Amino acid sequence: MSVIESLNWRYACKKFDPDKKLSDDQLNILLESLRLTPSSYGMQPWKFVLVENPELREKLVAASWKQAQVKDASHLLVLCAPKIVDEAWVDRYLADMAKTRGQEVSELSGFKNMLMSITKKTPEAQYTWAKNQIYIALGNLLTVCAELRIDSCPMEGFKSKEYNEILGLEKLGLTSVVVCPVGFRHSDDKYIDLKKVRFPLSELVVRI
Repeated sequence: MSVIESLNWRYACKKFDPDKKLSDDQLNILLESLRLTPSSYGMQPWKFVLVENPELREKLVAASWKQAQVKDASHLLVLCAPKIVDEAWVDRYLADMAKTRGQEVSELSGFKNMLMSITKKTPEAQYTWAKNQIYIALGNLLTVCAELRIDSCPMEGFKSKEYNEILGLEKLGLTSVVVCPVGFRHSDDKYIDLKKVRFPLSELVVRI
């Protein structure tokens, strides 16, 4: 089965079967795919919140414009940005890099100077930067889901402030950016058999 076949199979699932659950192995692969996502400078400016509490998921429906996917899907992932990326974040990243690659942190001083430019951005600019990285993680997640024949539904249609309050994200120094329920489509989801609408390559690719 090719990647293209998998991408043609996937769609934004609007109705999940609440009785069908991901196996632990499937869930772990999805989480690992998020962990392995590339990011600017490798900085990983994100946290991935797995909402397992059914009562919280029920509360999130109202904060999602009554979209039932957030409670009916097997699992709910909320991709979040840190409130601030500071020198402590940079130092933690460089310490992990040095440990992983068998280096001394002191060898990375030049790289640290480069990374510190991010810490000098305004909170708003940092959020924009982190948000761009988070959408790379989302794309990675959607592709891996398709390869595993796991349904997904990327959602921007939710109230971020209410999510932050319900999930206590402020206390964790996080803000919700995008939501992605994952699971398995319900057999009577009316969107299953709709043809995928995409412009032809001839209109999308510019050869120079």
